[in-house]
Amino acid sequence: MDKLIITLSMLGNVPTKKMNPSVPITPKEICDVLEKCCKLGVSVAHLHARDENGDPTHSKEAYKAILDEIKLRKIDVITQVSTGARGGDNTVESRGQMLELDCEMGSLATGSSNFPTSINANEPVLIEHLARKMFDNGIKPEIEAFDIGMINTVPFYVRRGVLEEPLNFNLVMNVPGSIKGTIKNLLFMVESLPSGSNWTVSGIGRSQIPMLTTAILLGGHVRTGLEDVLEYSPGILATNEMLVERVVRLAKELGREIATPSEARKILGIK
Repeated sequence: MDKLIITLSMLGNVPTKKMNPSVPITPKEICDVLEKCCKLGVSVAHLHARDENGDPTHSKEAYKAILDEIKLRKIDVITQVSTGARGGDNTVESRGQMLELDCEMGSLATGSSNFPTSINANEPVLIEHLARKMFDNGIKPEIEAFDIGMINTVPFYVRRGVLEEPLNFNLVMNVPGSIKGTIKNLLFMVESLPSGSNWTVSGIGRSQIPMLTTAILLGGHVRTGLEDVLEYSPGILATNEMLVERVVRLAKELGREIATPSEARKILGIK
């Protein structure tokens, strides 16, 4: 097996400080968390941005402030920006503006699905626009698959020349409205991937431990952080550091070494 790549998604678009005071909002707070978690074993930072009111935003300037702070502190981490639907206007211009920045990866949902109170809308024209922009700017896509259809549609975009094999997937398990986070469903998703693909698992809420443990055992990679789970255990609020430490302990017990950022770049095909 490859060494284990740990991705940290420390804030997402939904969590607030009212939900969990440990959610980082400002570039300084984000990088304070990132410095600590990279020392623990994180090699990929899945980044979301907030505006001056703490609301989710696609703003290029807001993402640039985070990326600049990472560079200023010389944090060795793979920077992966989110192009998700809940950061503002659902237009190709808004969703892709951060892809003009100096980053290494970008998230790419290859289909639409439901969130608990809204639609995760990703029209084919938007998917192709984002994929082409990543391709043209030398940014490696991480394909976010919330359900099996988002895997099955990927060969179409490979034929269109906007996605390039080998591919990197993030299998997002247990979002209400999408595929449930069960081991059976995870095996189905993994077996449906194009040959030679790298894959990471995000286990949302209570599915986190079984999903990430199964991924470690199967040779996949894992994502953790307060975007995916706010409680460490029932009634106990998590911190990003606590969640990373738990993943590292699991990996150690299951015999997987942790990848450094340099090793992760080679595995993911980042030049």
